[in-house]
Amino acid sequence: MKKQKVLVTGGAGFIGGNFVQYMVNKYPEYDIYNLDLLTYAGDLTKHREIEEKPNYNFVQADIADKEAIMALFEKEKFDYVVHFAAESHVDRSITNPEIFVLTNVLGTQVLLDAAKEYKISKFVHVSTDEVYGELDFDPTTFFTEETPLQPNSPYSASKASSDLLVRAYHETFHLPINITRCSNNYGPYHFPEKLIPLTISRVVNDEKVPVYGDGKNIRDWLHVLDHCAAIDLVLHEGVNGEVYNVGGHNERTNLEVVKTIISTLGKSEELIEFVQDRLGHDKRYAIDPTKLERLGWIPTYTFETGIAQTIQWYLDNKDWWEQILSGEYQSYFEKQYILK
Repeated sequence: MKKQKVLVTGGAGFIGGNFVQYMVNKYPEYDIYNLDLLTYAGDLTKHREIEEKPNYNFVQADIADKEAIMALFEKEKFDYVVHFAAESHVDRSITNPEIFVLTNVLGTQVLLDAAKEYKISKFVHVSTDEVYGELDFDPTTFFTEETPLQPNSPYSASKASSDLLVRAYHETFHLPINITRCSNNYGPYHFPEKLIPLTISRVVNDEKVPVYGDGKNIRDWLHVLDHCAAIDLVLHEGVNGEVYNVGGHNERTNLEVVKTIISTLGKSEELIEFVQDRLGHDKRYAIDPTKLERLGWIPTYTFETGIAQTIQWYLDNKDWWEQILSGEYQSYFEKQYILK
C-alpha cells in the first residue's frame, strides 16, 4: 500500500512546528514533509528529536515561488496539504504590509494551483479568528463560522484574502478543502515576540513587560496541542468544503495573562509597563467551537493547566529560547543540513 504523504507548510514555525512533531510521532505510517522558507521566525532546532526519523522530511522553499512549488508537487505526489505558512505578527504587518500580502495571499494561491494541478485529496487551510474582526465586551457574543469577515489589520486582511481564495478554489475547481480558524495559541516553542513567551522570558530575567494600552483587550487562549488534535480531526474527518472554528473556552484579558505569569514565577507586578496601544487593536476575540465539537473534538487543557505547563516548559527549556533571542538558531539549518 502506498504511504500517505502529508505536506505541512510553515512547519518550522510555532503552530506548524508542533503539528509536524504531532504528526511524525502519531502517524509513523505517513511521510510528513515540512516545507518552510526559514524566515526570522523559522526555527528547526525544535525538530532535533524527530529529524532522524524515517517519516520526517524537510524542504526549504518559498510558497510564493511557483516554479519550486510545482516541481516539489510533481516530484512527491502529495496526498494532503496542511497549510500553516504565513507571516503572522500583527505589529510587523502594520509596519510592512507588503510581505504579508506576498506570503499569505500569493503564496496560498501558488499552493492552491499546485494542489489543483496534482489532484490532492484534501487541502486544509489554517487561518485565524482575527479575520472576523473584533467583538465587544458582551460575554454572550462569540464568533461562529457564519460571522462575516471584517479584518482590521493588514495581517488579518491578508489571512481573510487567503481564506476566500481557498473557498473560491473549492467552489470553482471542486478542490477538496477545509478551513480552520483558531483563537490565540500558546504552548511550547512559541516565538518569543508573542505575549506569553515574551512575558515569561522578561519576567525570568527581571525585565519590564510591555502591555498595550490598559491591558483590557480580551483573547480566547487555545493550547497548541489541542489545536494540533483539532487539525488532525479536520484533516481526516472534516466535511469537504466546511469551515471549523477552534477555540479554547479560555477568555482572559492581556493584563490577566501577564499577572498570572508574574504570580506563578513569584515576581513583582512592578515589572508591568503600560505602553502606547497598538494601532487598530481589536477589543475581544471569542470563538464558539460547537461545530468542531460535534465532529468529536474536545480541548484537554484549561487555561490554568495549560499556562502552568507552558511556564514550566519555558523554565525547563531556557536554552531553546535564549538561542532564539540571541539569533543563534538561525545558523542551525546550515550546520545541520548543508555542512553536515
